[in-house]
Amino acid sequence: MITKPEQIAAAGKAQLDATVRFATIAAEGAEKLLDLHLKNAKITFNESVKTAKALTELKDVSEMASWAGTSFQPSLDKASTYAKGFYDVTTATQREITALLEEQVAEFNKTVSVALDAAFKSAPAGSESAVAAAKSVIDAANSVYDTVLKATRQLSTLTEANIAAANGKKKAA
Repeated sequence: MITKPEQIAAAGKAQLDATVRFATIAAEGAEKLLDLHLKNAKITFNESVKTAKALTELKDVSEMASWAGTSFQPSLDKASTYAKGFYDVTTATQREITALLEEQVAEFNKTVSVALDAAFKSAPAGSESAVAAAKSVIDAANSVYDTVLKATRQLSTLTEANIAAANGKKKAA
């Protein structure tokens, strides 16, 4: 339980540090995505100009089929590369935010546990069941949090495996 001004100041500083870390992670992720978008836009524009010029240089309709066959596959490959880059940036950002949240939850749990222990020691006789109930609620909440975290990690692993498998099939083709 926080009872001293120093503890309040330390808790406030810890929360400010966590908020700044979260904002930094989010800003860095946004910066990477913006950079990816701008590079992709530049490449797409240059490719569109190149494609339009090539289209105007076709001499007859029979050349259209071969031109279409050679011009669309590189565009699909670039779109796939862009999607993978987008996924990589968002996944890395999500991992950093998840790590920060895990750290914050662990610190919160430690603080609550210490506060409950202090409350239990200074509680009047007969209040043991109330403190035990509070601990039980916190333990249940932590269990739910752990279950959700495990499910999120499994989904992330499955998604990464599917993307890797799709990239492997694309390269083999």
